[in-house]
Amino acid sequence: MSPTSGKGDAPFVASRPEDLCYSFTLPAAPRSPGVARATTRAVLRAHRLDDVAEPVVQVVSELTTCAYRLSLTKEMYVSLRYRDAALRVTVYDGHPRHTHARLGALCVLNRRATLRLLDEVVRACRGDWGIGGAREPGGGTRMWAVLPRAGAMNYLGGQD
Repeated sequence: MSPTSGKGDAPFVASRPEDLCYSFTLPAAPRSPGVARATTRAVLRAHRLDDVAEPVVQVVSELTTCAYRLSLTKEMYVSLRYRDAALRVTVYDGHPRHTHARLGALCVLNRRATLRLLDEVVRACRGDWGIGGAREPGGGTRMWAVLPRAGAMNYLGGQD
């Protein structure tokens, strides 16, 4: 039974990985990466993706920590998807786009430096990551990572 189900509710049945499609909004606050980690673990468990939890949770943690530290707005948006045998994590924050090209380049460089651990995890999983395109709706910043399931399953084992 689900921890929140009552006597008349049907038993909890885990969903297929292909059905994983969640998004949620969090405050841009120090406690939010912990909430994002716990939510991500629960979502992965519900979709029978426990075997990739460690790298995916680490990616979510790194992206949400970067977003809350660098965003000038009060909220951030997190998206978790499973498509084409890969987990896709997107975090969007409201940090405005810089009008001066040099300041914009420095801001992206600062984010990339902040996300060094994310880079290591994603590379170990043979995935890809980036910081959004030149134009984001509302002028914010989108950061994303894609972790192939096969690579993420071998993350802790270090197998090639």
